[in-house]
Amino acid sequence: MHTFPSFLIDGYNSFMGGRYVDERERYRSLAEQGQSPSTMVIACSDSRAAPETIFDAGPGEMFVIRNVANIVPPYEPDGNFHATSAALEFAVQALKIKNIVVMGHGRCGGIRAALDPSSEPLSPGDFIGRWMSLVSTAAEQIQNNDMMTQGERQTALERVSIRNSIANLRSFPDIRELEKEGQLQLHGAWFDISTGELWVMDGETGDFIRPGA
Repeated sequence: MHTFPSFLIDGYNSFMGGRYVDERERYRSLAEQGQSPSTMVIACSDSRAAPETIFDAGPGEMFVIRNVANIVPPYEPDGNFHATSAALEFAVQALKIKNIVVMGHGRCGGIRAALDPSSEPLSPGDFIGRWMSLVSTAAEQIQNNDMMTQGERQTALERVSIRNSIANLRSFPDIRELEKEGQLQLHGAWFDISTGELWVMDGETGDFIRPGA
């Protein structure tokens, strides 16, 4: 019979003896009263870019969804299964969040795959390939730019993808209306995993800048 990974048990024990002790009352309150985070973060599944860690968030402070390359698909009420759209619906309609942050990161594997059209599918379903087709037009344009190094192309597409996801957020009628009414704000951010630097997107220009720099 297989056994549960011991390092996870060790991590849990460390959590219970440390952070949980410090925040026991907060957890109890969240259990009794429910969650009411003000911010939703749409981040990548990459294990190096956990938003709760990067933003030093406590329990109940942040509603998070993670997928490959932190992509938001366009609004498609077609009856299919849409995990990201379902999370958005819950965050906006039930939790009444005030901010949605799309956070990308450097060295993203999904973005790297999008820039390499010759890469072989990882399985017959090619789920990653189909998912990354959401940025294929931008990937083709950037890949053909001979003025950039491959690393610069990667960073460029990571940031373009964030802008595209924010544009796709506005294709959701409720989100578009709430933003128009000033009840919801959309933000972009990019985290450099090699340096720890956070870059945020200027809402007017789409450029990425370092806060306070």
